[in-house]
Amino acid sequence: MTRASRPQGRTTLRSWKSATAVLITSSLLTLSACSSSDRTNQETNKPSAAPKSASATVTSDPAKVAQDEAIAAYEAYWREMEKLYADSSGKNAELDEYAASAALKNAESDAKRAHEGGLIYLGAVAVTKPRVTSAHISGKIPNATISSCLDISHWRTVDAKSQKPVKLPANRLTKYIVVATVEKYPAGWRVTSDTPQGKSC
Repeated sequence: MTRASRPQGRTTLRSWKSATAVLITSSLLTLSACSSSDRTNQETNKPSAAPKSASATVTSDPAKVAQDEAIAAYEAYWREMEKLYADSSGKNAELDEYAASAALKNAESDAKRAHEGGLIYLGAVAVTKPRVTSAHISGKIPNATISSCLDISHWRTVDAKSQKPVKLPANRLTKYIVVATVEKYPAGWRVTSDTPQGKSC
């Protein structure tokens, strides 16, 4: 081999190596593409999830929903009553969002009378065992009658200025049955009457 032929040999060797590298790279790319294509085809061919059957859909009982809403409104009514009687200004309660008619009128007038007498009520009222005894959810004004045990043993009557408890009759009922009427208006359920039965529970 002459000096003139050596560079050509090196060039041929480099060209062969380059061509080989290109072929290997092309093969790897082809295999990768095929593998990706195979995965895509496999995923495409996977069976889709079966649609949920209509029988699996849970439907709520309108009567049960109405009764639960009525009870929730009655319990919220008493939370607002606590605020109304605890505040001598009567501004911190939103009782009209849960009461209407005679229930609202009587509560506001009774609270006002207590506040004018220098009294406020502190603590909590417990509404226990509320249950719907009758319900009429159709018609112009859906309504429900709720019977519950009202526990006011932790609702204290105190002097607004001194914050000292006011002495009350020892034989007064602190747990008694109350029957309330709750009606559904466009704005929601409202307590319209709330009548103590004079019976302990």
